[in-house]
Amino acid sequence: MMSTERMTQEFARLVAIDSPSYGERQVADYLKERLLGLGFSVEEDDAGEKTGGNCGNLLARRSGSLPGEPLLFSMHMDTVDPAMGKRAVFHEDGRITGAGDTVLGADDLAAVAALLEALTRAQEEERPVRDLELLFTIAEERHLMGSRAFAFEKLRARQSYVPDLSGPVGTAALKAPSLAVFTVTIHGRAAHAGFSPELGIHAVQIAARGVAKLKLGHADADTTVNVGSIRADFATNVVPDTCVLQGEVRSLKHESLEAEIGKIRELFAKEAEEAGGSAQFREELLFRAYETPEAHPVVRRYQRACAAANVPCVLSNTLGGSDQHRLSEHGITGVVLASAMHRAHSLQEYTTGEEMEQVAKILEALISDPE
Repeated sequence: MMSTERMTQEFARLVAIDSPSYGERQVADYLKERLLGLGFSVEEDDAGEKTGGNCGNLLARRSGSLPGEPLLFSMHMDTVDPAMGKRAVFHEDGRITGAGDTVLGADDLAAVAALLEALTRAQEEERPVRDLELLFTIAEERHLMGSRAFAFEKLRARQSYVPDLSGPVGTAALKAPSLAVFTVTIHGRAAHAGFSPELGIHAVQIAARGVAKLKLGHADADTTVNVGSIRADFATNVVPDTCVLQGEVRSLKHESLEAEIGKIRELFAKEAEEAGGSAQFREELLFRAYETPEAHPVVRRYQRACAAANVPCVLSNTLGGSDQHRLSEHGITGVVLASAMHRAHSLQEYTTGEEMEQVAKILEALISDPE
């Protein structure tokens, strides 16, 4: 049986290492030592220099005795804020939480601990395994900036597993969205708010009218729209002549994202023109939607692994981003796996030793699968 206590203590050690985005140096050094002890070669790239961080992505390799191309497992080393001073608190009901003033870091450290346990068990039992490549990225929580800076030609693997998903263990996302962020700058005309407000063109009012007409939330079954920021810093006696708002669009269908972005651009242009102002629109595509066919060997292998671990397999979609987006862009087919994390990106984040053990068993089955 998997050593749950050993794995949860490993997890607690990882959690106790501060690893905010662009500040993953200490956790990278810890992982290097652990991986070298497991017989991997480890190299660090220059992603830290490219992104302004203190650490690069780690790529670890080890040859196995089973035939076939190597399998890639990818996880990220950073955690979202508040991330400094994390510690794991063990509860009688089996939950592992943070202390209440930081995130726990189960996203993605529960997966890291589970993989280290799976590798350790395979080594202890002298179990035949595949050739393996392990990628540990920086700044994943900053729209995948670490993997954006990675040189994918270094990888031999053409199939990947990315344990970085909330939900019941056994769930695997085969389809993930395109994500674009947008910025709208509304220009009006300043005037004194008390003496001559009628001479002004109120940029905030234009922005508010536009937001009110947006279909926020689910624009359709595959697409979501959100506005997260509206800024106009003026004195209360000034009709503001500038307002900047920022938002995002996600969609499982890239063409739907493009259509929605077009609607938003036209909407704000129209609102500004009708009020006598103008609107500047800027967008950036952060990553593009992908879909892994259910019949692909990478999925079939995952289904076998779940069966071997006695965990129900559920194939699904996600509207979240992960490093699998970058892998798919570079011709590496894979799936994103539920990794024993719940309520991620909140102070209520938690995991359990039982679920981490299930993840470790699935990973152990994957690295030992001969097909």
